[in-house]
Amino acid sequence: MHRIILGVLAIGLFLTVRAQQPYRWAFTAKKTADKTYAIHLTAAIDNGWHTYSQTTPDGGPLPTKITFGKNPLVTRVGNVEELGKMEKYHEAVFDVDVKRYSDKVDFVQVVKLKAAVKTRLNGTVEFMVCNDHECLPPKTLPFSIAIN
Repeated sequence: MHRIILGVLAIGLFLTVRAQQPYRWAFTAKKTADKTYAIHLTAAIDNGWHTYSQTTPDGGPLPTKITFGKNPLVTRVGNVEELGKMEKYHEAVFDVDVKRYSDKVDFVQVVKLKAAVKTRLNGTVEFMVCNDHECLPPKTLPFSIAIN
């Protein structure tokens, strides 16, 4: 009986903690040309919360940082683009001007395959989300995206 109660409490705690995350990430690849793909790392952010650009200045909140693992079959083309409604904002807590995104931001990296093969692109996205009252601790999420 105690195990059942503990199990129910553990599930409830897991769901409560999960519900408190004001963001959801999706990682996808879209073919744009022969052997060329757009890798999308998309954050959906709850109302009242925001995350930061890759170019947040020193002394401010943690900028979003995307790291790609090495894959000899994949070449990155250009830099990661940020697609979304960027807000320029003075972050009073840090006393610094920042670029941030609310609602949704799509980080896009174009890649080219060296051969017509199936592979995966692995990496991590490190980010921080804040609202007007608090910032959650920085989080690093791993990703693995199939490229077909």
